[in-house]
Amino acid sequence: MPSAPAFDEGFRERLRALLVWRRDVRRFRCDPLPAGAVERLIELASLAPSVGLSQPWRFVLVEDAVRRAAIRADFTAANAAACAAQAPARAVRYAALKLAGLDEAPCHLAAFADRATEQGHGLGRRTMAEMADYSAVAALHTLWLAARAEGIGMGWVSILDPQNVREILDVPPAWKLIGYFCLGYPAEEEDAPMLESVGWEWRRPAASFLIRR
Repeated sequence: MPSAPAFDEGFRERLRALLVWRRDVRRFRCDPLPAGAVERLIELASLAPSVGLSQPWRFVLVEDAVRRAAIRADFTAANAAACAAQAPARAVRYAALKLAGLDEAPCHLAAFADRATEQGHGLGRRTMAEMADYSAVAALHTLWLAARAEGIGMGWVSILDPQNVREILDVPPAWKLIGYFCLGYPAEEEDAPMLESVGWEWRRPAASFLIRR
């Protein structure tokens, strides 16, 4: 049996730096990613934990210009509706936010959870079917950190209609959309969330999320 590696204090500090500098990127340079970069990141993402070892994540690399344009149109419609739903005091601030890098990012990646997968034989999903979704999210976070370690930024575009995205990308109906992502080199680097920088919301201390019973 192989020996477990020792992670020293220096490694833990660098890991914390990676977590701090992992940002939800909204503005990208147009430079293409190196050949094989996305495939390498997905390989690392597939090391994430999954319920019953089901590996339910499914990634769709969106390269077709027509499909990208359809996604962009869906975002535009959904974003207008989201802006209209904001309280008047927030609507102006919302409209000023740049909430997608769909135009600049060289890579578009859609992530789905395949709830119907037979891999894993249903272990852990009988009482909580959503564990497949959570497993896909774990893979995405792993991918996000791996991308940041290579200087590649990711932006999560959640203002989309999931059914429309499934139809645009022609994927099976059992696949649940987890997120649509832009990948590329950030136009600027930040160690704080953009939404915090513009005064939309602020991080809360970790202690505020801990409940003891």
